[in-house]
Amino acid sequence: MVDKVLGAYVLADLAFAATGGVLVGFSIIVKNTMNNAPVDGTEAVENLIYQEFPLTAGIVNGILVFVTFLLTIPAMITPTRGWLKLSYFFIVSSALFSVILGLYMWILTLRTKEDFSPIWDKQTTQIQDLMQTQFACCGYFNSTSPAFVTDSTCPSPAAAALMRGCAAPIASFVNVFVDDLFTGVFGMAGVDLALLLATACLLKDRKERARFRYIDAKVEGRGM
Repeated sequence: MVDKVLGAYVLADLAFAATGGVLVGFSIIVKNTMNNAPVDGTEAVENLIYQEFPLTAGIVNGILVFVTFLLTIPAMITPTRGWLKLSYFFIVSSALFSVILGLYMWILTLRTKEDFSPIWDKQTTQIQDLMQTQFACCGYFNSTSPAFVTDSTCPSPAAAALMRGCAAPIASFVNVFVDDLFTGVFGMAGVDLALLLATACLLKDRKERARFRYIDAKVEGRGM
């Protein structure tokens, strides 16, 4: 008969390992591409926001997930509870790590408009041009603060004065963009929680089985 408790644990464990792959893969890809020249304003903003992300911490967390997964393999194939207990503490550590990463990303959305201002100031006129064109705006807070970049969207001071600043549309875009990402990170923490529950259930199941084996052994011993 299929051991349903162990089966649930294996499924949760595989999902847990998959989150590690996502963390490492996403972080490495972004680290390798975020400094590339953007083709439009949306990509420019994404690359700039990526540079504020804790990507190295994401890689470390992904590696922690893989180490934990390796610890769960002997926990699955041996009937004892020692490996399970050890992996439990590693799963808790990974879950806390994921929650911290998610909270860090969420904090980035609290003052997006103000925090993006110094980032805007550091960009070249070409990057500012891309963002002005993409979001149909001139300057950051307004056309004079800081001064807009002359382009097809903002061809003159008079035309630029009639346009909105880029702060509001960029902040709105960044908040939606980052919201989706940190929701995904919190979802990974949810997978961690599912594995913790599966581990607790498997620990209880093995404890019960060990107790019944002990009782059976005593009964057989008396029968002899």
